[in-house]
Amino acid sequence: MSKASMSPAKKQIHVVQDAAALDDFAKRVRRAEGQIGGILRMVEDGRPCEDIVNQLAAVSKAIDKAAFSLIAAGLRECLTDGKKNADEVSEQLQKLFLTMA
Repeated sequence: MSKASMSPAKKQIHVVQDAAALDDFAKRVRRAEGQIGGILRMVEDGRPCEDIVNQLAAVSKAIDKAAFSLIAAGLRECLTDGKKNADEVSEQLQKLFLTMA
């Protein structure tokens, strides 16, 4: 038996191809990036902890939504493979993921 036949099988990796989904994801992450900058300014300005924690919670939620939207886009591509109901499937998947968060 050769070394090549003994090596573990490579995992198949799916890369999202949907340009609109990737654009939406990037916008969400950039928005969160801006929120994080705002949080740092709040700390530097000596803002109350309650305000800072509220903004941290908002950033966390924004990042979660970005991740869920990316996951939903990937699943839509994997599951629908060009079917006409791709947007409906993606919306349903996103709702399911958000209920789990």
